[in-house]
Amino acid sequence: MPTFGTLCYLRHRNRVLLLKKEKGFFGEGKWNAPGGKLLGAESHDKGAVREMFEETGLRVSGLRFHGILNFYLGSVHKLDLVVFVYSGERYIGRMKRSSEGKLRWFSIDQLPFQEMWEDDSKWLPLLLKGRNFIGDFHFTDNYGILVDHKLHLMPD
Repeated sequence: MPTFGTLCYLRHRNRVLLLKKEKGFFGEGKWNAPGGKLLGAESHDKGAVREMFEETGLRVSGLRFHGILNFYLGSVHKLDLVVFVYSGERYIGRMKRSSEGKLRWFSIDQLPFQEMWEDDSKWLPLLLKGRNFIGDFHFTDNYGILVDHKLHLMPD
């Protein structure tokens, strides 16, 4: 059974908020959007809001659902992770660092793709253009190397 999670890209003008994962956390050393595993029967939209608050101290609202990312591992292509992806621009509160990592606003045209997950460069530009998608990404064991991917654009 795969793990279900969320990612939420918070935008402000031409910038997006990213979190650099601390050592010991999944994705350590990589920049990513706030997000994480869904809890129990939690809906993915509520999970995105909760994760954003836990990792940034910001309360988001009016999120837009962009799509689903399916991550498969190994030569048997076992479905390991299903991620529901959101973006938003409305938030309140004061940003604060969590134990998961440091936060930084990046210009949309200067995202640190070389320090992000390998798949991000394939689908994140679609999100930033307001597109909807479903992505299938095949990695070697332990998310070592991206070996194949397919992106399907969905109606907006």
